[in-house]
Amino acid sequence: MNSIIQPIKESDFPELIELQKEFAIFQKTPEKFTNTLERMLTEKEFFNAFVVKEEETIVGFATYFYTYHSWSGKGMHLDDLYVKASHRSQNLGSQLIDKVIETAQQTGCHSLRWLVSEWNKPAIAYYKKLGTDVTHTEMNCELKITPS
Repeated sequence: MNSIIQPIKESDFPELIELQKEFAIFQKTPEKFTNTLERMLTEKEFFNAFVVKEEETIVGFATYFYTYHSWSGKGMHLDDLYVKASHRSQNLGSQLIDKVIETAQQTGCHSLRWLVSEWNKPAIAYYKKLGTDVTHTEMNCELKITPS
């Protein structure tokens, strides 16, 4: 099939949020998914993503945001990368991460960071082949905040 990678459009949000829920299940943490379509629409200026479409249907996505690291300067964080199980082994995940890397380079970022689950051995192996430094020195911390 013919796949197209493109920046997300607001009209893609409803379909994307369903795929994000699917990703939360894949990550074995569906209870952590709390985003809503309404929240995405309200906060869209903070939202960056590329989607893979086949016949106008989203089959994969990569979400990212810009950040600033005190040790290295401007950076990008790849928040999520997911391809539907039915479309894996078609190089779509590789194409998505390449698009994010290219965007980081073109926008003057000095680093690209992301998290990977320890159980996801195929992803870890792939990221190492890219030249990524996969470390076990840091732990993920998250504080839930209720906006005032």
